[in-house]
Amino acid sequence: MNSSLPNTSVKCLRDTSVTSVVFPCLYSLLFLSALVLNSLAAWIFFTIPSTSTFVVYLKNVVVADFLMTLTIPIKVLSDAGIGSWQLRVVYCRYSAVLFYTTMYISIILLGLISLDRYLKIVRPFEQGPLQRVRVGQVLSAGVWALMLSLAMPNTILSDRMPKLPVGKLKCTSLKGPAGMLWHEGFNYFCQVVFWGTLALMAVCYTFISKKVYESYRASKSGSKAASRSTKAKVFVVVGVFFVCFAPFHFARVPYTLTQTRSVPNQCRAANALYIAKETTLWLSATNVCLDPLIYIFLCKVFRRRLTATLRRRPLPQDVGESPTVTSTQREMTQMNNTMSYSEYNQ
Repeated sequence: MNSSLPNTSVKCLRDTSVTSVVFPCLYSLLFLSALVLNSLAAWIFFTIPSTSTFVVYLKNVVVADFLMTLTIPIKVLSDAGIGSWQLRVVYCRYSAVLFYTTMYISIILLGLISLDRYLKIVRPFEQGPLQRVRVGQVLSAGVWALMLSLAMPNTILSDRMPKLPVGKLKCTSLKGPAGMLWHEGFNYFCQVVFWGTLALMAVCYTFISKKVYESYRASKSGSKAASRSTKAKVFVVVGVFFVCFAPFHFARVPYTLTQTRSVPNQCRAANALYIAKETTLWLSATNVCLDPLIYIFLCKVFRRRLTATLRRRPLPQDVGESPTVTSTQREMTQMNNTMSYSEYNQ
């Protein structure tokens, strides 16, 4: 596609052989898998009462992932060049904005989940306001309101009538100077969100890891398999987070600069960064399929109800136990019952 880079007359031929063929196929497979997994997760989770902040955050992650999943078909059609230029405009103005917004809502919620795990495992005796269900609901609503309000100008300021090109319409061509400025600023804000959340998770899981290690030493547990199992459950959130999102955020800023700044002889670099951005963006999108691992590893009642659903048995009533207790908390409690660690149960 021949397209003019911002503020320059240099024509840059973009190779779309990968992005218009390979990625639509990958996104199609991702959509089918994510639709099944998140529909099942939503059906199970919304039979679980919101009796803890942990479940409140997980339910909001399910909603964000489900909405992100619904934007994928439009991206597939748009990237593959199927449909009219109006479909591409719909993708640029609405679908892509919702795609990125829900992705960053999920990122912030994963940070809140990590903070919640820290408070419940490392500081179980301190029942602060952040552990109240109502506060969790307000925080979740605040995350949605903040991200949607900041993303809305990306839709409103994409108000230019497109100049019908021979090839695929560039989303930035719909933006005027104000739209490009907001686009750049919003991307920098999202970088702050990601790296800030990563720092929060690193701190939380460092202390959680230390607590897990101390608990095993205090209980004199000889089960190495149990230790590995608990550590895996503790770090599944940060593992999913880093694998999915870190590569994209390394590629995003330099790619955004090629969209919004004029740099001499940048065509080759712009094309390379475009491929890198699209590749890492697909990796970020796989988060909608990996998030269910968090539900399975960390929420025992979800795991039990999933098993019952797959076996077509009546849903368990979870009599005698808190419906929101996590597997990690339960195992640590069992190991440390001689030290009165029953407070790990939510």
